[in-house]
Amino acid sequence: MEYKDYYKILEVDKNASQDEIKKSFRRLAKKYHPDLHPDDKSAQEKFKEINEAYEVLGDKEKKKKYDMFGSSYNFTGGQNFDPSQFGFGNGSTYTYSTSADGGDFSDFFNMFFGGGGSKGGFNINDLFGGRSSRGFKKPKAKKQSYESQLNIKLEEGYKGITKEVSLNIGGQTKNIKVKVPEGILPGKKLKVKGEKWGLDKDILFNINFIEEDRIKLDGLDITLKIDILPWEAALGTKIVVSTLKGKIKVSIPKGMAGGKKIRIPKNGYKDMKNNVGDLYIQINIVNPPKLTKEEEDLYRKLNEISTYDPRDTNTL
Repeated sequence: MEYKDYYKILEVDKNASQDEIKKSFRRLAKKYHPDLHPDDKSAQEKFKEINEAYEVLGDKEKKKKYDMFGSSYNFTGGQNFDPSQFGFGNGSTYTYSTSADGGDFSDFFNMFFGGGGSKGGFNINDLFGGRSSRGFKKPKAKKQSYESQLNIKLEEGYKGITKEVSLNIGGQTKNIKVKVPEGILPGKKLKVKGEKWGLDKDILFNINFIEEDRIKLDGLDITLKIDILPWEAALGTKIVVSTLKGKIKVSIPKGMAGGKKIRIPKNGYKDMKNNVGDLYIQINIVNPPKLTKEEEDLYRKLNEISTYDPRDTNTL
């Protein structure tokens, strides 16, 4: 078993006063608190160690017991030792008991202060009651969830929607309603309470946006592809464009080239924090699928009189 050097963990000297121990604990607990490091397992483990160390050093009786053992055998942090050689447990095996919360404390702590083989010990739940006795909540164990994918359109993410999803869980088909909030972004996760649908675990939906040919999301910016006719591109025009916010009028400047973009500020995607991107109208020049005789004659005439050659690199 590894010997825990609680003084080293709390970064204090063995002669430190209770006030110094408390100050160091508060500083370290704030630094490594799980709320600040939700996905950092090493920080969460460090937070557990800090709480455990203060449960001992912040209590005079437990500190005295810990100091007596440490000074008697001159252990240092990380050193291994056999608890049975020091009056703990039977033979070569030390037995201790923990509850569901006991997993937040080390074997070393349970040996001295748990409800199992330690002499004069008590149950960990009685000591902590589900909370650190110093006012900090112990990090909760991550609850396992069922995971699934939820595919939505860009417009559905922008405006919000309630989707009904059919899932097969444990051989049973569950039709589950998922409320998608306005402004959700791809890659985000939505949690649905499983108990509402007769499940033993919650359901975690990973949000994906369905790819669409005419509209794309880049961060919070939206690119919307719009078709215009050749003469509209040549002469310039005004068009009405349907956006996620509604219909807007857009001026197409004279001589507009295909593939070019027109930027419309603050008309892009709005996320859940009300941050808004820009809208980019991308021009796509298309010919009518069918020409009248008069239109075809005009095209022929234009072909005869035009001096522009797009394949001549020297043509301005």
